[in-house]
Amino acid sequence: MNYNLRHLLCALEIKQSGKLSVAAKSIHLSQSALTQGINKLESSLGELLFIRAHSGMFPTASGERFLLRVERAFQHLQNFANALFANDKGKRHSFIRSVTIRQLNSLINIAELESYTAAAARMHLTQPTLHRAIKDLENLCEQTLFTRTPSGVEPNWRARQLRRYASLFFAELHQGIVEIGEQAGRMDGSISIGSLPLARTEIVPQCVLQLVKEFPDAQVSVIDGPYEEQLHALLHGQLDMIVGALRFPTPHEEIVQHSLFDDQLSIVVKAQHPLANRKQISNAELQALKWVAPSHGAPARQVFTDLFKSRGIEPPSQLIECSGLVTIRGILLGSERAALLPARQVDVEVKSGLLAVCPMPLVGTNRQIGLSTRKNWKPTLIQQRLIDIIGERTVDE
Repeated sequence: MNYNLRHLLCALEIKQSGKLSVAAKSIHLSQSALTQGINKLESSLGELLFIRAHSGMFPTASGERFLLRVERAFQHLQNFANALFANDKGKRHSFIRSVTIRQLNSLINIAELESYTAAAARMHLTQPTLHRAIKDLENLCEQTLFTRTPSGVEPNWRARQLRRYASLFFAELHQGIVEIGEQAGRMDGSISIGSLPLARTEIVPQCVLQLVKEFPDAQVSVIDGPYEEQLHALLHGQLDMIVGALRFPTPHEEIVQHSLFDDQLSIVVKAQHPLANRKQISNAELQALKWVAPSHGAPARQVFTDLFKSRGIEPPSQLIECSGLVTIRGILLGSERAALLPARQVDVEVKSGLLAVCPMPLVGTNRQIGLSTRKNWKPTLIQQRLIDIIGERTVDE
């Protein structure tokens, strides 16, 4: 959908006042132009937002839900304006009323690609058009947003800040369109899940299968990758949630972590390894083992280090750092190395006779597994159902 911010603002004004004439005066448009804008918005949405009556215009049920999302979307732009013009209400108001969809889209794409050429190709625009959009946006912000580099351009801090708020703006509007469909009984909304190592093998696959069994038309996207990339995507509205090991302290003030259960780590080796069935392993044997260790920054890496320190021995130095299960499995099968992993993460390999989980309990290796979402995030019905399914499946863990 090609949004028109002025039309969206018009709809909010009408919702607030209930009168076309009052909204037209507030938004500085004629009543005919305002009527035309609302009609275009409703046409593009395929849904009536307002009931027209002699006494005024009043939101329909779908209109109420969609306009709530529009209000939330504009709050992201307002947050940016508040930071940009903290002491000037007039400039904050002017930014909200003047910024355009093209400007926001241009900034998002250039900041991501760090190239006007690549961004113009992606957006099917000429480079002069793109330059003009950014120049107008910079004038509106009263500062430059990009600096030239030998390979292209680089967004400054303010551009990165606006990129995030603009991305959340569009994500909220997308949620609004999904909820219009839900109101009409169309359960074909989307959900994007960031899946960390433990969640990839059991929790996320099983819960996603349950969700699409209940809602066959749901659009589900599961994203693997390093935690830092997933966190960035979550903060920008490109992911709805991250499932896996929680981070402490919480990595960002805009992130909320919901603990589901504690998971204990175990020593995992190939099935033919001399320690495969050992219930007790001495400190000397632990220190002599060559390890595949979790990457720095992962919760399991701190648990790995603490395991040795709690026994009064130095953590081993001959390490291969890796967090990808497929690679870890290959290393373990081709060597005498050991890894510290959740038993459930290698359940398939253990049942297949490839790997073994040492039966020795490892006290103090618990990690909290759960969901990470954005603060004040409001899920759609389908997204909330997935959260419920994850909670139901993990309540007995």
